[in-house]
Amino acid sequence: MLDDCWMTSLKDEKYYHECLVHPALSSIDEKSNVLIIGGGDGGTVRECVKYSQISKIDLVEIDEEVIKISKKYLKEIGGEAWNDKRLEIHVDDGVRWVKKTRDNFYDVIFIDCSDPSEFSNLLFSDSFYKECKRILTPKGILATQSESPESFKNIHINILKSLKNIFKVSETMYSFVPIYPSGIWSWTFSSSEDLNLSKQNYAEVLKIEKGCDIWNLNFQNAAFKMMPNKIVKELDS
Repeated sequence: MLDDCWMTSLKDEKYYHECLVHPALSSIDEKSNVLIIGGGDGGTVRECVKYSQISKIDLVEIDEEVIKISKKYLKEIGGEAWNDKRLEIHVDDGVRWVKKTRDNFYDVIFIDCSDPSEFSNLLFSDSFYKECKRILTPKGILATQSESPESFKNIHINILKSLKNIFKVSETMYSFVPIYPSGIWSWTFSSSEDLNLSKQNYAEVLKIEKGCDIWNLNFQNAAFKMMPNKIVKELDS
């Protein structure tokens, strides 16, 4: 738990991590640099290292204790991914890291953070999203957890509106993370060019599918069509 909220559990974490990672990475077709902001439990790293096209992963976690606790008590989440040679761990502020990164450097950025709080509010700001856009390659993808359309409706809508205003394309998928408030959760994927989610790298994606507990291409395609109508109406208003 962080700030009295459940962040993860061994039983439920794949509902979250597989949905955050695979819609973005199943679309890459060349060697890629990946940035993970947060992700100290290791689940996002574990899913990322399944892709041979990834050449470098920077994990920027502000709270070193999260990494230490996860490695000790939640070994099943990160597993051997912590030892992958492509991974570099940086105990740092993700906002500061993005600001000091040069233009057009990362192919995919994952924002794997906790709910908005005094420590993470800036990770949900327009200024931060604009900085992420700056450091992404032209075809790069920003993938972020975008909260619950039920329990955090206003935050969810604000995230979606911000990303739609900043990026050319932004798409949101919905699924279930049983341990999280209300059960329903969302992930949003944004790019300055057209999103071709899962259109590239098809042979390797089919192999990766077999190792997943939750995500596959059919699941993903359906999840992108699950926006509750009350959210549709608010976004259109």
